[in-house]
Amino acid sequence: MTAVVDCAVQARSDTPVSELATWPARAGALAVDVLPGAGVVATMALLALTAPADSGLWWLFTGVGAVTLFVMALNRLVLPHAVGWTLGRALFGIAVVRSSGEPLGVWRLTARELAHLLDTLALFVGWLWPLWDRRRRTFADLLAKTEVHRVAGPRRNMRQLVAGVLIAAAVLCTAGAALGYALLYRQERAVDAARVQVAQQGPRIVEQMLSYGADTLAEDFERARTLTTDDYRPQLMAQQQVVQDAAQAGEATTNEYWTVNSVVLTDPPATPTQASMLLAMQGQRGVNPNDLKFITATVRVNFEKSPDGQWRVDNLTVLKQPQMSQAGQ
Repeated sequence: MTAVVDCAVQARSDTPVSELATWPARAGALAVDVLPGAGVVATMALLALTAPADSGLWWLFTGVGAVTLFVMALNRLVLPHAVGWTLGRALFGIAVVRSSGEPLGVWRLTARELAHLLDTLALFVGWLWPLWDRRRRTFADLLAKTEVHRVAGPRRNMRQLVAGVLIAAAVLCTAGAALGYALLYRQERAVDAARVQVAQQGPRIVEQMLSYGADTLAEDFERARTLTTDDYRPQLMAQQQVVQDAAQAGEATTNEYWTVNSVVLTDPPATPTQASMLLAMQGQRGVNPNDLKFITATVRVNFEKSPDGQWRVDNLTVLKQPQMSQAGQ
């Protein structure tokens, strides 16, 4: 029994160094196995973070990333046990084996992959250890009792296969980035532009819609109607009719409003064609200095962009009823 063990140890120690894989071959194989998939996973993760939670795009990006991780695990953990090598190792003609030269099982391959964390955490020294180790082993190899040997590669054209994988990874990354730009980034830019436009134009639109003069009532009301959507216009016209009835009875007066503060609301969130705004307004009623009444009111206004690109009032809700006071009070 002692003689057999001694012979086995001697056989392992006598493995020619020329049969051990070189460091450049190992680095190249690792790059082929990891970098394409890592690029796809990183791209999909970034896109998933920018996509709305639980949206179709979020599930698409997350699904593609998960499938890529599964394929990477299949390549690194299952293929070496099934056929003897990964995609990258087949390209460079190397294989991971036990120190005795026997093939590895899935569990030992998995343990070796996890042990690579030690190679990385040790300031990447473990990845460089094969450069001076006699058996060209990383820390993971030392822990898992494995070595990387040169072997005869498969008969098929591995360069063509690897090129196809690289192209597929590049297409996935490019397609994901293009989809993210078209459906997320461009959408966000359009929303930001809409918020800026409403913040600049909204207060003036409301001021013009609510202000009117006793002598120019018809013209001011017609102008106000052009500032509303088709859905809100009937409600505005009903309010204008009340003022017109008062004018026919000789009770019409001038109303002038101006905005003292405003903010574009985030609930509901703005879209490229819709936005809501909260406005604190002041105004005055009448023209005679002795009969002037000052007005304060708070309103919430929904805006909608018309097909011609102009913002229109789609709804106006009074949150704080107008308060009036006589001049000098």
